Amino acid sequence: MMTDKAAWLARFVFLTLVAIFLAMPLIVVSSVSFNDTAQMVFPPQGLSLRWYEEFFNDPTWVGAFERSVIIALSASVLSTSLALPIAYAQWKHRSKVADALAALGGLPFILPPVVIAIVFLLFWGIVQHVGRIENIIVSHAITFVAMPLVMITLGFASVEQTLVEAAETMGAREDQVFRSIALPIVLPFIIASLIFVTIFSLNEYLIAYMVGGFATQTLPVKIFSSMRTGFTPTMCVAAVLFLTLGLAGFLAIARLGNLPKLMGAKG
Repeated sequence: MMTDKAAWLARFVFLTLVAIFLAMPLIVVSSVSFNDTAQMVFPPQGLSLRWYEEFFNDPTWVGAFERSVIIALSASVLSTSLALPIAYAQWKHRSKVADALAALGGLPFILPPVVIAIVFLLFWGIVQHVGRIENIIVSHAITFVAMPLVMITLGFASVEQTLVEAAETMGAREDQVFRSIALPIVLPFIIASLIFVTIFSLNEYLIAYMVGGFATQTLPVKIFSSMRTGFTPTMCVAAVLFLTLGLAGFLAIARLGNLPKLMGAKG
């Protein structure tokens, strides 16, 4: 039989290999962004910041990046603002209307992205409001609202009911109970929701393309459109920016406290 030490070593080796397998595409893309040549060569030949300079000196790339950040931040605020009152109504009032809205909010997240993209394309076409940045913001907010709904609901579920009952016994109003008891507990879940929606929105391509098209190009749309004329390491620079923002977001979530609890783990 395998000893505990051998089992631990086998598990460690297996997980290390899996981690390397998952990280290799990111390592290759990051390395190519520092290439001195315009070819996808790995390992890079002659380290250079040439493509980073080209990226930040090109107004089309910078504009697409800034647009993506604006859309992602706005969509995260909008989706979380929609999710918070719904989750609160479910927790505080056991509202059937809030339950129905929560179920409806989860629908776009489980449908195929192409279906959601076509639905939004038809909707904005019918209302004759096409190719605007606000179209992408609203579409992303609705698509990803399920994420803050789930996370904020988990936050309210972690509020001790005895604390709420004690505050109400002492004469606290509903708004005072929310501000003094519920909000401090739920706040990390709200911040985590904002970060998650931001990351998802930054990396979303299909809805942004179908709804905004080339009139309001986001960075993923810009990358795919640039591939028509051939590969350049500038695309890898864009990927590195996405990777950096994603890692920063997850590190921020981890700093909020108990990451497994924020993700829904019990105990």
